[in-house]
Amino acid sequence: MVEAPKSERYETGMAVRRSVLGNAHVDRATADMTPFDAGFQQFITETAWGSLWSRPHFTKRERSIVTIALLAALGQDDEVAMHVRATRNTGATEDDIAEALMHVAVYAGVPAANHAIKIAKATFRQLREAKEGTP
Repeated sequence: MVEAPKSERYETGMAVRRSVLGNAHVDRATADMTPFDAGFQQFITETAWGSLWSRPHFTKRERSIVTIALLAALGQDDEVAMHVRATRNTGATEDDIAEALMHVAVYAGVPAANHAIKIAKATFRQLREAKEGTP
């Protein structure tokens, strides 16, 4: 593992990142870090999490909804699933995400929304099954 510099913005970003994505996800990303992606990990931690996600105007729930809609519009499947899983920590509901994906359908296209809906449904199903202890 490669250690990223520990600036105040990095520490803030890491705390927010952990609160949204969960410790297990962040621990895996950190453990998998190499010199190749250390700069990128520092950049996203400071910029996305330490600057943007730390701003006070939107709640974590609102940021979560906007983020999922944007990722869906861009066809970022893995990131959509990751942020749908993060709704456990942000307070965004399935109804919130369904509504956001309706906006994606209108403003980014039905195929993008349809695909993201499939990803979100599967991810929410996995979350429910994990919560219920269903294999």
